[in-house]
Amino acid sequence: MFFFTGYTVVSVAVFFGMMAALLLINEVTRRNMYAGIAFFIGLPVLLSIFWWPKSAADATWFAWVKTYSALAGVVGFMVFRYVKVLQNKKLMILFPSFILIVNILEAIVREFEVYGYDVAQMAEAGLQAGPWNLLNGIAGVLLVISMSGFLGVKIANTKTKDMIWADQLWFWIIAYDLWNIAFCYNTIAPRAMYTGVLLIVACTLADFFIKRGAWLQHRAYTLAMFGMFSLTFPGYEKLPAYSITSSGNTDAMLVLAILSIVFNVGVFGFAIFTAIKKRRNPLTKDLYTDLKIYKKIISKNNL
Repeated sequence: MFFFTGYTVVSVAVFFGMMAALLLINEVTRRNMYAGIAFFIGLPVLLSIFWWPKSAADATWFAWVKTYSALAGVVGFMVFRYVKVLQNKKLMILFPSFILIVNILEAIVREFEVYGYDVAQMAEAGLQAGPWNLLNGIAGVLLVISMSGFLGVKIANTKTKDMIWADQLWFWIIAYDLWNIAFCYNTIAPRAMYTGVLLIVACTLADFFIKRGAWLQHRAYTLAMFGMFSLTFPGYEKLPAYSITSSGNTDAMLVLAILSIVFNVGVFGFAIFTAIKKRRNPLTKDLYTDLKIYKKIISKNNL
């Protein structure tokens, strides 16, 4: 196959089983505060003391940082969602965008790091460095500067109290999706189907079909879940049930990187066009308030 190989009946079933599990746990923990506390605070504390130091002793710095930064994001989001006195504090409102930018920057640094690998480093890491790393690193920069509505993040006036970023619309989400899948394909090749496609599809489905406007919350929850899984079972990709892996095709890497940067250039251009046309500062104002989907998100969450 062009992008991935190693498909079996079992591996495909496991893939969809994991997606169902991510969506189910995401629903349970976003709907119930105590379930969220138990899963994202209690369980990681126990694992950090009794299991991860042994199970993930050889994990890369990126695996550790990604897991703990995702968990920090989830905990911060829960504080924002459930501590009402903080919901109008500017620093708390800016926290979601801060944690998202940090996570994207971690990946951009990793992309440029891999781009600089020599032959020996590539062989040791099992990766192939090339222009795709550079292109996708640039796409990541565009992704960050295309963000808007930082001060418009609010808590829904609904029973579930979801964290809503109404200006984070489908086109920015798709731009992120393409960038992140390309990143995983370039830098975490053996696990790209799981760390990239699986996680991206899960949080995007949750946003598009379950709870619109809460994409970042879905992303943080599902990413933290998978980070915990990967530190608990760091060699999972070597098991037959997880046999779907990157084809190692450099043409596929280049195609993904081109799709990523082209789409991100388009989203960046649209953000600039909208900001100029509406005379709005994307750092302080929501840009897309006139779009139907924006209005629908606001209405559905009683904002």
